[in-house]
Amino acid sequence: MPTTPPSAFDRRRALAALGGLALAPLALDAQAQAFTPGQPVKVLIGVPAGGTQDVLTRAIAQQVRATLGPLIIDNRAGAAGRIAAETVKTAAPDGHTLLLGTASMMTMFPSAYRSLSYDPVKDFVPIINAARFELALTVHKDVPANTLAEFIAWARAQGDKLSFGSYGAGTPSHFLGEMLNRTAGLKMVHVPYRGSTPARQDLMGGTVPVYFDTVGGAQQMLPTGRVKVLATSGEKRSPLMPNLPCFVEAGYKDVVATAWFAYYAPLKTPQPVIDRLRAEFTRAVNAREVRQLLLQNGMYPVGDGSEALLKTMREDTARWAGIMKAVNFQATD
Repeated sequence: MPTTPPSAFDRRRALAALGGLALAPLALDAQAQAFTPGQPVKVLIGVPAGGTQDVLTRAIAQQVRATLGPLIIDNRAGAAGRIAAETVKTAAPDGHTLLLGTASMMTMFPSAYRSLSYDPVKDFVPIINAARFELALTVHKDVPANTLAEFIAWARAQGDKLSFGSYGAGTPSHFLGEMLNRTAGLKMVHVPYRGSTPARQDLMGGTVPVYFDTVGGAQQMLPTGRVKVLATSGEKRSPLMPNLPCFVEAGYKDVVATAWFAYYAPLKTPQPVIDRLRAEFTRAVNAREVRQLLLQNGMYPVGDGSEALLKTMREDTARWAGIMKAVNFQATD
């Protein structure tokens, strides 16, 4: 059966398709080269300036300046870090806008908030889990307890007249207090703060008698003589405070809380860009001076890549969801 010769239009369409296929690798190459070495990389941090997240990012910035360019910290405080996450979610996926995601933002908030404007897994590409940290039961100097056992006895006697501070509702700081309430039979009332800095100020001033701070933050307050640290939240004693028991050691096996800081890029950031950022950040975290600085500030270097970080996120999300359900917690803002 004779065939009909292709029309001029069909020939043009075929040539266009072939041309498109030929140009596709070039387009992918152009996308992969979207990252421009030397151009600033902005890292959004969801808490006010001056905290341990700044310390971590500045330390990394010093290591990668020569190869990536300057890392600029952009403190977008508010909504417990959700504003920072929302901003990075919609940023250009070129590697020049990153998020420092916390365990709260990436594993706790999905259960804490009925409507979260970002999905920690679907809206971001994990780069590296840079550091983890533990928390500490920190009390004002006038609290009549010098050991965890003395504190538990005193707190029980206070009933619901005793309050404890956290650096935000729905954070490890908050739920460490709730776990201790449930396990030790306490009735402490939660007082959420907008970050660690105001919480520390109120603890040292005596406005709030109990605060579950990071170990690094507690260390910073000790020289003032205004606070006492009674226990830490890891599964074993903290190397930074080896003279203090952890809650597990004292018999409260379910009172365990560790958290972490990880870096993320917006979804659709080209894989070559992610690979380069991960390589440079990993090198920085493993630098001796960075590791020493992190330990001095209560953080333990990690350096996990995307697969290990995603595994941590899945496990932590499930654990915190169970704890929130047990205490019937639902964030309101």
